[in-house]
Amino acid sequence: MRLSRSKPDPLDPGPLGFAHRGLHYGPGFPENSLAAFAGALELGCGIECDLRLTADNRVVVFHDSDAVRICGSPLKIGDSSWKELSRLRVGENPIPTLESLVAMVDRRVPLLLEVKVERDIWRWSPALKSALQSYGGRFGIMSFDPRVSRLLKSNMPKVRRGLVIRDSLSRARRRAALWLADPQFVAVDRAALGKRWVDRIRRRIPVYSWTIRTPEQRSQGMVHADALIWEADGRPRI
Repeated sequence: MRLSRSKPDPLDPGPLGFAHRGLHYGPGFPENSLAAFAGALELGCGIECDLRLTADNRVVVFHDSDAVRICGSPLKIGDSSWKELSRLRVGENPIPTLESLVAMVDRRVPLLLEVKVERDIWRWSPALKSALQSYGGRFGIMSFDPRVSRLLKSNMPKVRRGLVIRDSLSRARRRAALWLADPQFVAVDRAALGKRWVDRIRRRIPVYSWTIRTPEQRSQGMVHADALIWEADGRPRI
């Protein structure tokens, strides 16, 4: 997709890009579920997913701060133990842990792991180290919070680190976040594609874009980004 950056991207998923929260569709394949991840593996695309910390420092694959929308439970992820959360179901399976995800993927495709930070920033490095210590596959860890990337640089320097950026972020806050994070890749809101600040970043490091949902968005993204994070009708045509 690109011509302007000389170094190869260690997380390059190829033209299939990254399936946003796995290959999810309908009640049988919910987002961030083992079924959705299995579907992405069958397609052969990279996998993007969300991570949260339980009260007892287990890393689980889950987007929301509570389990209402996905599991019909009022439990809050950050205030609940893994034992409590393990009783819930995402589709027909338990909430995945990060360990169960990497065991399933088994190095076959690259992973984009988005850390959802609440009041737990200082607990993330040891929890991620514990969950990923024996995994030898390709993965990157990213977050909207630039402190995550900074902590990874200090505590897990061999891990590929990224910053997620909304188009609505002011120029001053964006520049401050990039300075603090010192990322090795960025994932930008698709509304920002084609803007000069994105093109400038792309000359130095890979730019991924989220969330691609239509063929038209895919066509634009293929011009302005190195890899697309997609779902629904934004999926690649193979």
